[in-house]
Amino acid sequence: MNNASGATKWIGQSVERLEDPPLVTGRGCFVGDINFPRQLHMRIVRSNHAHGRIVAIDTTQARALPGVVAVWTAADIADIGPIDFREGPIEKLAPYRQPVLATGKVRYVGDPVAAVFAEDPYIAEDAADLVTMEIEELPVLLSAEAAPGEFSPGKSTEAALLTQGYGDIEAVFRSAPHIIELKLTSGRHSGVPLECRGAIGRYDAARDMLELHGAAKVPHRNKELIARMLNRPPSSVNCYESHVGGGFGIRGEIYPEDILVCAAALKLDRPVKWIEDRREHLIAANHSRNQHHHVRAACNADGEILAIDDVIHHDNGAYVRTHATRVAMMTCGVLPGPYRVPGAYRAVCHFRLTNKTPAATYRAPGRFETTFVRERLVDAIAHQLKLDPMAVRRRNAVTVAEMPFKRPLEALGEEIHFDSGDYHKLLDTILNYVEWGKLNVELAARRANGEMVGAGLAMFVEKAGLGPADGVRIQVDTSGFVEVITGGASIGQGFETVMAQVAAETLGADYKKMRVTHGNTERIENGIGAHASRATVMTASATRVAALKVRDKALNMAAELMQAPIDTLDIVDGEVVVVGREHGPSVTLGQIAAALQPHSKLRGEREPGLSAEGWFYADHQVYPYGNHLAVVKVDPDTGGVKVERYVIAYDIGRAINPTLVKGQIAGGFVQGLGGALMEEFTYNERGDPLAVTFADYLLPTVRETPDLEIVLTEDYPSPLNPLGIKGAGESGINGVGGAIASAIDNAIGIPGAITVLPVTPQRLKAIIDAKR
Repeated sequence: MNNASGATKWIGQSVERLEDPPLVTGRGCFVGDINFPRQLHMRIVRSNHAHGRIVAIDTTQARALPGVVAVWTAADIADIGPIDFREGPIEKLAPYRQPVLATGKVRYVGDPVAAVFAEDPYIAEDAADLVTMEIEELPVLLSAEAAPGEFSPGKSTEAALLTQGYGDIEAVFRSAPHIIELKLTSGRHSGVPLECRGAIGRYDAARDMLELHGAAKVPHRNKELIARMLNRPPSSVNCYESHVGGGFGIRGEIYPEDILVCAAALKLDRPVKWIEDRREHLIAANHSRNQHHHVRAACNADGEILAIDDVIHHDNGAYVRTHATRVAMMTCGVLPGPYRVPGAYRAVCHFRLTNKTPAATYRAPGRFETTFVRERLVDAIAHQLKLDPMAVRRRNAVTVAEMPFKRPLEALGEEIHFDSGDYHKLLDTILNYVEWGKLNVELAARRANGEMVGAGLAMFVEKAGLGPADGVRIQVDTSGFVEVITGGASIGQGFETVMAQVAAETLGADYKKMRVTHGNTERIENGIGAHASRATVMTASATRVAALKVRDKALNMAAELMQAPIDTLDIVDGEVVVVGREHGPSVTLGQIAAALQPHSKLRGEREPGLSAEGWFYADHQVYPYGNHLAVVKVDPDTGGVKVERYVIAYDIGRAINPTLVKGQIAGGFVQGLGGALMEEFTYNERGDPLAVTFADYLLPTVRETPDLEIVLTEDYPSPLNPLGIKGAGESGINGVGGAIASAIDNAIGIPGAITVLPVTPQRLKAIIDAKR
């Protein structure tokens, strides 16, 4: 682990996580653990109707209950507008934003109608049960493919029509030798963190400071949004992140409850705490994934995809929340994936609202869905043209010679530029790893003996490192301890450990002598948080820049203290030493920090403090890539699917901590397994949710999860950042639906059978029975 100069190499090492000691010794601090004196507890009264006009809300009995301090309806907070978008106002979508409390109408079961504030959570819950409402039911819209209805006067439930594309799509399809057409559906599901949401609003009148505790994911963006909504200067709002029991894209956005606890803290002049229960989470936190695709491919006889035309119906639920149209627009841009598609491409997305829980991002938003669609399409091309599915993938995949590969489509507002990679090599890697030829012979022999077994593969490209900028401040105290202050967020991904590894190696110190501060808007002015797999690329790169500046400052001061040329010095394990002199003079980083204190006579004209700020800027995201391979066995009597083997090959560019990368991949895989086989939010004809407990919303357990095999490669570091790193947070989930669908087709001997996710036993049994 040491380099030629003797300094310890931390980058690339699977060191122990810094985050774990408090979490595994019962000393973690989650939002439920945070309490303040005189604290009130909030309980939300939610709609039991999917769509209706609010005739009356009676809060009389609830207000009269001893211990109840206040009960609010929309009339009590008329000065607070609907929840705005994370990136700022969007005029065309403004009418579709969610009010903090339902105004005039309720639009889904779970829509907040009233808020109760009481001395303890049990009184708040009892009082909430005493709030009654009269709702005049209205027609319920439950399908994005159905004709749009009226959202409000003059406004359709089709909130937006999104398009991306290039080339003359009609001309290519007119002249194409073959056209393959599919209708595919990705079912509605979402992230289910171990810890439900929670928030505490607190107003410090002495400082005129409003605080939100329990913030996660994007604290700085949330600070700005809260300030905007409550008409306060951003400098008078702070957000504080606690430990987080899972994020996955759905935690950390601003929801109605976050605004309510902050508004109540201001108006009631007491801290206000809200903790979500599991039923609330399943009906109120963001859903995701629900899309219908009518996709066509124009091909020539050897399977080359000349053009793709996709019509998408995106079911966004009842309102447009903080992400606006981000998931749908991403879907339009990334669908071609690793394939060239040279002739033309068109995606038209009908972004529609229904009377279901609002939807937004969930781990690999737009990519889980499009990989399923794209890989189903490739398998269909291979079947209809009687070609080898792997040969079709090789025929269409972008080659290493074409890198960097630019595509006139966008993802998160940037034109897509594949920065580096060899998709063919990684495909060969995974096929050789599983001995593809031998595996298929074995599976064929088992099928001949009556078993329903099969294998399938999905190729994908991920995106990571969303910019455009990130900043970090590093400071060393007189003990030599190093603090890395970031605007990032830790949501379980090993953020503190990775930043410490980068800072330690760059600076020349021990990673265990690093304190990584994050998720605290009071400590650093700017930050983008942890989303879009950006932390390792952006925050780690900024950490490197800051560490280099601190290193230069330390060596400059040490050269004077040691009376040695600066080019003869190095920093090893927190001490500046003369290179090549094992027992020569040395000075510690703590001693240098002392020499640089404002009152130190040794400082000279140097800026006080052994500290520096570093910024990293990126014009484009990076694009890691991978393959998923599944082997499944189907029970023909029940339609149950057992995943016997699962392999993920992934090129990370450069892994800061390989074990953490593999952990991210494994966690994502299990979530993908749930979305592929069991997790689904369903509704009856009245719009009542049917999956509001874990008895109905089924999650994978250890029993359903195979031992995951991960082939992690570092063949193509990114040229877009000095560390060569790419992200990994969403790679494990991306290809699961596509790979398992392909494997099930192979197992049951019906090409193209799987067109809907999740592949529940009921759905698969119906397919098998129809064949019989």
